[in-house]
Amino acid sequence: MQNTVEKMYPSREDIGYDFGDDSKVGSKPIKPNPNIDGGWAWMIVLSSFLVHILIMGSQMALGILNMEWLEEFNQSRGLTAWVSSLSMGITLIVGPFIGLFITMCGCRKTAIIGGILNALGWILSAYASNVHYLFLTFGVTAGVGSGMVYLPAVVMVGQYFQKRRALAQGLSTTGTGFGAFLMTALLKYLCREFGWRNAMFIQGAISLNLCVCGALMRPLSHKDVNEKYVVRRNSENNQAKALSHSAETLKSNGVISEETDKKEEATNEEVLDSVKHIETEGKSRSGKSMYGLLVLKTASQLTVTVRKGFGIWYSSYFGAASLFTNRVFVAFVIWALFAYSSFVIPFIHLPEIVKQYNLSSQNNIFPLTSIIAIVHIFGKVILGIISDLPCISTWNVFLMANVTLVTCILTLPLMQTYISLAVICALIGFSSGYFSLMPVVTEDLVGTKHLANAYGIIICANGVSALLGPPFAGWIYDITHKYDFSFYICGLLYLVGILFLFIQPYIGKKQPQEKSTEEEQV
Repeated sequence: MQNTVEKMYPSREDIGYDFGDDSKVGSKPIKPNPNIDGGWAWMIVLSSFLVHILIMGSQMALGILNMEWLEEFNQSRGLTAWVSSLSMGITLIVGPFIGLFITMCGCRKTAIIGGILNALGWILSAYASNVHYLFLTFGVTAGVGSGMVYLPAVVMVGQYFQKRRALAQGLSTTGTGFGAFLMTALLKYLCREFGWRNAMFIQGAISLNLCVCGALMRPLSHKDVNEKYVVRRNSENNQAKALSHSAETLKSNGVISEETDKKEEATNEEVLDSVKHIETEGKSRSGKSMYGLLVLKTASQLTVTVRKGFGIWYSSYFGAASLFTNRVFVAFVIWALFAYSSFVIPFIHLPEIVKQYNLSSQNNIFPLTSIIAIVHIFGKVILGIISDLPCISTWNVFLMANVTLVTCILTLPLMQTYISLAVICALIGFSSGYFSLMPVVTEDLVGTKHLANAYGIIICANGVSALLGPPFAGWIYDITHKYDFSFYICGLLYLVGILFLFIQPYIGKKQPQEKSTEEEQV
């Protein structure tokens, strides 16, 4: 039996997470679900697109409010900047904990609660009396609410799409670019006409539309998820061999065993049966007693749901089937710790570069940061289309985009003309479109069932990078008094993360072996 566990398989469908009894599903002709890759799936894309506009777009436009806060509270730039940094960082850092909410409540309920919390953070911030008040209301409250909506928006797209996952993720994440333009213009107008306090109050009311976006996240049934998995297994049987050995690591370290699940379900059923028994005996009692029994039954059902959800969440992170037993996934997390900060470095230092080389007049006509933002939108869609081609590996496209981006980061300080800087900025914008491929690559590594927990870890690492990257770059500049070193050091750290993605999959690689007759029967 031990030899059976240690065997390797040549396809990514052997990722060690089960989706139920696949043998039964695969033995019958499967009628494709019209909502997978079509139908309601495009409403999910629309919902995710609007979420990116309202959350990521608003965060990209916080520079408008930051100027208002500086003037209102008369605090240092560093202290005031922590308000927006906290909001952006916490949105991503809470990812693993939001995965727990999704496991217990589902994407729809999590997103609706997050929409209410985000709107509450904006509205309460309108009454701020100092910057520290904003830390709590906007940085923490609105940030946690944003995280509760953002992760479900990404996960739902991954659940509803199979053949065009990369394109769907690309289209939905373009909302960040559109939102940056729309929300910047909107906040400028609201602050000018009504003042920043009323502007935040109005923005809070607009953020309630996140609840509508959450309501559109109709969950797929378990049968639909099984069908999607079988379709993927049949259509991609010969693809993504580079990921197979890391995927098998999860299987070799053990999945949440069916026996354990059955024991937990038996225990849960005993609890509910006991409640039902008490309820039956109490039918002859008074209405007050029946009300107490109803409360007890509801509490018992809630306890069962929480216990089961927490068990799955805990085992995904710390159990024998932990996601961290997957070598490529661990390399992916290390990469994420350095990637996001390298992307924001140009936005920090480009104004200084323009000023140093006397390019302000040309930059005022067409700002270099706008070039990055515009091309970034097209990059997400085009890279998504390329990744969905049958003959193209999403993993390879993801790696090549990262190599291009780190090359641009390291060479940007060498450019001294507007044209050369514009070309580099365009390449940065296009190659950074790989952000839309991150959920697709994560799903390929761990499967749809564990996408929420896995992607929560990835965006948490990105959140740490987003929170600490800009202050780190500023600290380097204060020491060296040269912006070049910020690009070089952050670029080299980013390069180390990329090398992990290249090298880690091939460490300790085993030769594929044939499955035993016993395992095939299982």
